[in-house]
Amino acid sequence: MHEFLDSEIFNWVVLPLLIAIARIMDVTIGTIRLIFVSRGYKYLAPLLGFAEVIIWLMAISQIMQHLDNIMCYIGYGAGFAAGNYIGIILVEKMTLGTVVIRIIPKIDTSDLVQKLRAENYGVTTMTAEGKSGPVQVLFSIVKRKDLQDVLHILNTYNPHAFYTIEEVQTVNEGFFKTSNKQGFFSRVNPIVYLKK
Repeated sequence: MHEFLDSEIFNWVVLPLLIAIARIMDVTIGTIRLIFVSRGYKYLAPLLGFAEVIIWLMAISQIMQHLDNIMCYIGYGAGFAAGNYIGIILVEKMTLGTVVIRIIPKIDTSDLVQKLRAENYGVTTMTAEGKSGPVQVLFSIVKRKDLQDVLHILNTYNPHAFYTIEEVQTVNEGFFKTSNKQGFFSRVNPIVYLKK
């Protein structure tokens, strides 16, 4: 075993690969931790931060012990890049939190509003002034796990409508669709105040 740890294969292939894997793990965890912080998950974020730093210390300690090994630097950089990508993919798959959708339809909103309300989504409408004259603006605050369903309805009943989607930190009162969908991390209890 000692001979393997001192071998060229370990130093130039296995060790850089282990450093890359460690960096993938800690950067992925760090990306998820930042999302948890921004969404108010104050109990999960510190646990993720603890794991992130421990893994990072293990990776950087190997770099410091092998400063003359260029492959360790390449593994470190490759792991950082891959960790960012994987972290973003995982965050996109999470169904945590609540979002607000602002919709400015290009055509009549009657069918769209009726369908959203029929599907038990709360919708608020108001008249506003656009570049070409009066427009209807729709607001709906939905759970992230229901976002794709709402977008499907929007694209079916009012294609090419202009809309924006933003994270919501806290919600008080309001009407929310009850859903049985179970998404990634959907059992985690967010720090969001919902009253039905």
